[in-house]
Amino acid sequence: MPLIIVVAGIALLLLLTIKIKLNTFVSLIIVSIAVAIASGMDLNKVVTSVESGLGGTLGHIGLIFGFGVMLGRLLADAGGAQRIALTMLNYFGKNKLDWAVVCSAFIVGIALFFEVGLILLVPILFAIAREAKISPMFMCVPMLSGLLVAHGFLPPHPGPTVIAREYGADVGLVLIYGIIVGIPTFILCGPVLNKFCQRIIPDAFKKEGNIASLGATRRFSESEMPGFGISFLTAMLPVILMAVVTIIQMTHAKSAADSGLFYNILLFLGNSTIAMLISLLFAIYTMGLGRGKTIPELMDSCGKAIAGIAGLLLIIGGGGAFKQVLIDSGVGQYISTLVSGMDINPILMAWGVAAFLRICLGSATVAAISTAGLVIPLLAVHPNTNLALITLATGAGSCICSHVNDASFWMIKDFFGLTTKETLLSWTLMSTLLSICGLIFILLASMII
Repeated sequence: MPLIIVVAGIALLLLLTIKIKLNTFVSLIIVSIAVAIASGMDLNKVVTSVESGLGGTLGHIGLIFGFGVMLGRLLADAGGAQRIALTMLNYFGKNKLDWAVVCSAFIVGIALFFEVGLILLVPILFAIAREAKISPMFMCVPMLSGLLVAHGFLPPHPGPTVIAREYGADVGLVLIYGIIVGIPTFILCGPVLNKFCQRIIPDAFKKEGNIASLGATRRFSESEMPGFGISFLTAMLPVILMAVVTIIQMTHAKSAADSGLFYNILLFLGNSTIAMLISLLFAIYTMGLGRGKTIPELMDSCGKAIAGIAGLLLIIGGGGAFKQVLIDSGVGQYISTLVSGMDINPILMAWGVAAFLRICLGSATVAAISTAGLVIPLLAVHPNTNLALITLATGAGSCICSHVNDASFWMIKDFFGLTTKETLLSWTLMSTLLSICGLIFILLASMII
């Protein structure tokens, strides 16, 4: 019965969002309440469970997202993201544009949400394509693989950050393992897969694309852009702070850790929220005050950035509510009990559930958060499971098979002038392979770590 309730809940969510076209956040709340009632939860506890899930999820990640999106906006508005992309392109040269683009997208993608990074990088790619006299499609798959790896595997992106907190994983450790797993993944699914795509959809690589829907896009002159070094440092500072502190934690003796003031200060600075705040303050200077901008100008950029994620935060909160209902209603525990005797690897379980939900729902973030509600009870049966790898497996599963129920599918189709078939054989194929490669590298890592 609980399995039927979950499937029915997912079907209802699809009906509300796709057929009726109801707002995703409202749909998630309706489905959460419906699943709770159908599961026999006390009516007095239904709303409490929904509020607890929504508030608990946003309470964990609201500050990180807020600081992160402001940092990304400052980097973009100052020309720092464009500087990173152009420097990488100049370094690799015309013959290796795919490698330049995938590296640029990965670096920029750490600081920017997927959709923001896509809208920022696409005009740059089109300008480079015109100068090189090639189709922008030659750089499409590498760019998307770099952005998607950052989106699915690395904090401070929504999915990895939320599920790391839900599972109780160390965010810094997720970041380090995510980079280790992510690099070979985006290489295989970017430059390598790009060669294969050129053979199976050759006509797509003759198209010029169309980004008129983006309107007038800002192109910075050489003198307007900050230097590569400071742009790179600004984008990567959150990663550096969290990674350094995590490495120190892994190598520092426990007894000394309990008594060392310096060590405890490092832990404070490496906390994901504090690391993002420090990075934001650094960006305000390097991308703003240090370049002659005023505080009102910078705060205007930050305000616009925050306004842009309001809808996303509500959807994430709705996903958290659905997750909590699955736990409080006992559905997650039922599924955990059901599979505990099957000796299923929890990494495979997390990946499989996330992949199924992603294919059904279209949203990687909602799929990842909802997966936590089904997987958390299973972790009690496998207490020695590496929580950072479970987080990455969930993130990898949530990246799979982006198709017609995902807004990104249509954005990419329109920007690059592709047919639906060509989009399926490029973007959908890449996202599926990226998810599977990510899983393989995570399983390999679990044998070593």
